[in-house]
Amino acid sequence: MTTLLLDGGPVAPDAPVSRTGGVPLGPAAMLWPECRACAGPLQFLAQIVLDAGVLAPFMCANRPGECEQWSPSAGGNLALLLPAEGLVPVPAPRGAAPEVLGLGAVRAAVPAAALPSVSLPSVAASEGRAVLGSLGGEPDWLQYDETPDCPACARPMGFAAGLAEGPDPVTAMNFGSGQAYAHVCGGCGRAALLWQC
Repeated sequence: MTTLLLDGGPVAPDAPVSRTGGVPLGPAAMLWPECRACAGPLQFLAQIVLDAGVLAPFMCANRPGECEQWSPSAGGNLALLLPAEGLVPVPAPRGAAPEVLGLGAVRAAVPAAALPSVSLPSVAASEGRAVLGSLGGEPDWLQYDETPDCPACARPMGFAAGLAEGPDPVTAMNFGSGQAYAHVCGGCGRAALLWQC
């Protein structure tokens, strides 16, 4: 079963809830992640509260398309699986432009009732509310199955969440008019992000 994440409206940028945009929450010593391809700060996309912890996906917005943001291993994106307790706002790197680090509007991602797995656009139309993503179930691949292997144990990672671009094209995540797929390996504490269009 898939649980939809519907747009629950504006929320504080450091709210400890599932949301898109705002600032990431992390352990006290956490530094803002950088792109492995261009070394610039990654854009924080969302935080999703899971049973295994807090999922925090980031993506490079410094040179769109050049850092291979769609790949789970090229370094143009990063997904972190963080502990659920003791998280604080992560300070932005010195001199970083706010528009590179944030999406603009911060939106709560509110779980809807469990529904059979269907494509996100059709559910958005039927619910009358913007769909920000989904939790659990099976990935609704737009192209082909790209389930990543855990870099620690080499086993296929479990699908945790799908992310849609969002209702506002000015502040939405940019997945090339597609959607993103976040996977986790709870036993190893690892996460991965990729997107397809």
